[in-house]
Amino acid sequence: MRDVTIKQLRSLSALLDAGTIAGAAQALHVTAPAVAQQLRLLERAAGVPLFERTPDGLRSTNAGRELVDATAHIEAELARCSRVVDSIRSGAGGKVVFGAVSTAKYFAPRMIASFRTAHPGIELQLHIGNRQQTIEQLVRHDVDLVIMGRPPTTSLDLDTEMLGEHPHVVIAATDHPLVGGPSVPLARLAKQTFLFREVGSGTRQLAEDMFERRRLRFPAGMEMSSNETIKQAVIAGLGVALISAHTVAAEVADGRIAVLDVEGLPIVRRWYVVRRADHRLLPPAAALWRFLVEEGAAHLPEMPSTSGTRRLKS
Repeated sequence: MRDVTIKQLRSLSALLDAGTIAGAAQALHVTAPAVAQQLRLLERAAGVPLFERTPDGLRSTNAGRELVDATAHIEAELARCSRVVDSIRSGAGGKVVFGAVSTAKYFAPRMIASFRTAHPGIELQLHIGNRQQTIEQLVRHDVDLVIMGRPPTTSLDLDTEMLGEHPHVVIAATDHPLVGGPSVPLARLAKQTFLFREVGSGTRQLAEDMFERRRLRFPAGMEMSSNETIKQAVIAGLGVALISAHTVAAEVADGRIAVLDVEGLPIVRRWYVVRRADHRLLPPAAALWRFLVEEGAAHLPEMPSTSGTRRLKS
């Protein structure tokens, strides 16, 4: 029964409700020959009689009852689907899939909570990954939009909007000798054991650029796979690290990590909302895009700047 249509199923249901082809045609607002034609096609597809005439009128066969029951389920599902589509069209419901680089996980849930307050009917699915994974999600059309720093300079045609400022600072254990001292020259910082992310990560590239601009050798140190590992290593006194201020706001506020006063820091970059220009946003995703562009900055963590430092922008 692969060629059965909803029009055929509706004709059978209307026939059994009305008792006559003429009555079914009137209920469906079509002609009687049109109903008869749909019934012939349906019985041909089923291969068995679907109704029979009795002294008491038309009656469905067992096969006919199965089809009538199936039609009722189909009609209910179509009605539900129609409500969902109407909700999506209005922006009040639907689903949005978006990605964020790992550093953004420290504030993305806060943004989600605020957005859902205004749009409780929209389902949100968040994918956290490193920079390369997030770019690959854009390439594969796996996400509607992403939050990241430094949008990729690839062949992709992208739409980008600034979300807010993204400061980077150097952190150390609270008992580190450089804590509380005057502005630390980069040349002195280069002699410290540095903790850094894998090659290709945004913070690793930023740290390399910071020393390269001053023609200083990149410090020796240890490569670590996540910001969480770096934070714990800093707390344990294994070294210092250049890191997003947004990832350590809680630890600094709790007194578990100190921000060093370093020459030329904080380096202030930008957070961006990014999507493929050829990816048409449905109303729910468009609503999230507008929210992030217009209100996203208000949900970024606050972190006081180290007094007396000059802010570098890159």
